[in-house]
Amino acid sequence: MDRHVIALPQLPSPTFVPLTRNVAVRAALASAALLVGPVGGARAFGFDDVAERARALASRPYATVSAALPEELKSLGYDGYRGIRFDPKKAFWRDRALPFELQFFHRANLHTQQLAIHEIAGGAVRPIAFDARDFDYGTTGLSPQRWGDLGFAGLRVHYALNTPSYKDELVAFLDATYFRALGQGQRYGMSARAIAIDTIGAQGEEFPRFVEFWVQRPAPGARSLVIHALLDSPRAAGAYRFTFKPGQDTVVDVQARLYLRAAVTTLGLAPLTSMFLHGANQPHAGDFRPQVHDSDGLMMALGDGAGGAEWLWRPLINPAQPLVTSFAARELKGFGLMQRERRFSSYEDTEARYELRPSCWIAPQGRWGPGRLELVQLPTANEANDNIVAYWVPDRIPEAGRPLDVAYRMHWQGDHQQRPPAGWAVQSRLGHGLANGKVDPREVQYVVDFDGPALRGLAADAAVKAVVTAGTNAQVVEANAYRNPANGDWRMTVRVNRLQSSQPVELRAFLQHGNRALTETWTTIIPSG
Repeated sequence: MDRHVIALPQLPSPTFVPLTRNVAVRAALASAALLVGPVGGARAFGFDDVAERARALASRPYATVSAALPEELKSLGYDGYRGIRFDPKKAFWRDRALPFELQFFHRANLHTQQLAIHEIAGGAVRPIAFDARDFDYGTTGLSPQRWGDLGFAGLRVHYALNTPSYKDELVAFLDATYFRALGQGQRYGMSARAIAIDTIGAQGEEFPRFVEFWVQRPAPGARSLVIHALLDSPRAAGAYRFTFKPGQDTVVDVQARLYLRAAVTTLGLAPLTSMFLHGANQPHAGDFRPQVHDSDGLMMALGDGAGGAEWLWRPLINPAQPLVTSFAARELKGFGLMQRERRFSSYEDTEARYELRPSCWIAPQGRWGPGRLELVQLPTANEANDNIVAYWVPDRIPEAGRPLDVAYRMHWQGDHQQRPPAGWAVQSRLGHGLANGKVDPREVQYVVDFDGPALRGLAADAAVKAVVTAGTNAQVVEANAYRNPANGDWRMTVRVNRLQSSQPVELRAFLQHGNRALTETWTTIIPSG
């Protein structure tokens, strides 16, 4: 399996492109492209209708449409914006006693994009109008009577996820194409996006936006909700169909059809965005919390084209400079940014509750062909900033105007997660070697704990060895594998001597019994410096 590492000297800050719709444009689009109601047995509005709109958008030059926002809303600070709350009693569909309800985000502060949101019911499409009376402005002192129809900045879906008596927030769409979802007992953490365009490179990342939504009214007793979305950006347009199925493991089926207006360098499919500040493999002495992260590793199942797959685990880091790693494969079986560490004692944060943050596993539906899984890790000084991005980059990108159809299933998971079939890394810890009683700056030590059915089934005296490779810039000084007497797991210790500190080192290791691999491949980067 080929892999390359790029240490970027500078990564431009994201540039958000405004893609807004004013009321007049929104009304014109609704009347021109949507059926107000079924006519003569016409089929109901659906994915193909959104896809046709995306194709038409991509055939024309990109046009930025702006919508004015009162200065008092644009200048509203973070705390002021948090003071604007949607009134739950005004939730869309609450009067119909349906299993799902909608609430909406107000435009203000950094959330200036105006969205057109529609309901699909009985084959008809009807716009959902903004009404300032649906919001509680608290102590902000704002005067909504003067604003008119502002539209919405985003939407969120509520469902009785954890208890029948209360509808929890299930999913939220806010800004660009970002969205987050939850399973039972989870707290919001990482986010997903529709696509990623040129995340790395000198010209800066392009952030497509969802500009319109169509939400299908659920039937009484429905266990799933369908949302269609139209994407637009300077170099791409697309149609998306999301089917949300809440539960212990909330599942989201995604169907997408993308059209490029112009060539892109990197097209990232099913991107996931998360935060890693520090952890057991990168401790921070100045924080009372042992670990701070929404995800602790990237898990991959990379196909060989003949039906087999290699499972890999890459612990995340907070690098000193932007770092990009990629994993080439003939096909993708799945990948995810995972929060494997689920113990409160590993975080000790009673407010953030990082042990409840979800993992998200992406399972392609159908074959995506050859490509590479790309992981971008950026330096961050605090936990407020997402600094981790992972996505799949296909080798073949369609030329402008030709469709790219993609389907995948997302699993938003908590304590019960996707695992490799044999064994997996439970936790990775970083240390240093000693030479003559002093820390050797050239030497790095890792202690990795493994668990899984292949390990649990071993005899007490089984001969297990650690198979470790370190590339050309390092020498493996020592590698051991032994059963941990405290809990019965298997522990691997690895000492590596770096030859040139100016170059990164990649380690790959797994546990083996006889000729049989017992675990996924644990792989990490020792950055240069």
